[in-house]
Amino acid sequence: MNFQKFFVPIAGLAAVLLAYRFYGWIGVAGVVTALVMWMLLHFTRMMQVLKRAANRPIGYVDSAVMLNAKLKPGMTLLHVVAMTRALGKLQTEKDAQPEIFRWTDGTESHVTCTFVGGKLAHHELFRPAPSESTPAP
Repeated sequence: MNFQKFFVPIAGLAAVLLAYRFYGWIGVAGVVTALVMWMLLHFTRMMQVLKRAANRPIGYVDSAVMLNAKLKPGMTLLHVVAMTRALGKLQTEKDAQPEIFRWTDGTESHVTCTFVGGKLAHHELFRPAPSESTPAP
């Protein structure tokens, strides 16, 4: 169960009620101003991440190995998109849970991420076998 869906609005309402109880309408104005500012900061961050991702190909990342090293369970999809600076290529049907996205780099290595409820549940790195014609360094 996603407690943030319920906790944030209830905490905001409680803050408004407490502000009214202790400071009257001036307290309500201050708390509402702070809540609107907080929402605008999150909206601005989301728009900035999506603006950067709009300039990159879908499902592309500079290094799949580095992305795999940075991923941790519980990260949000927005955080992963901010790290890769690209939208992931959707591997499942639209609006189906769990959502599976894939980011591929230039060497055909790819990271497949499974998101449940917008949070990273599992990620897996795939690296193709080196071909015989490619010399080892």
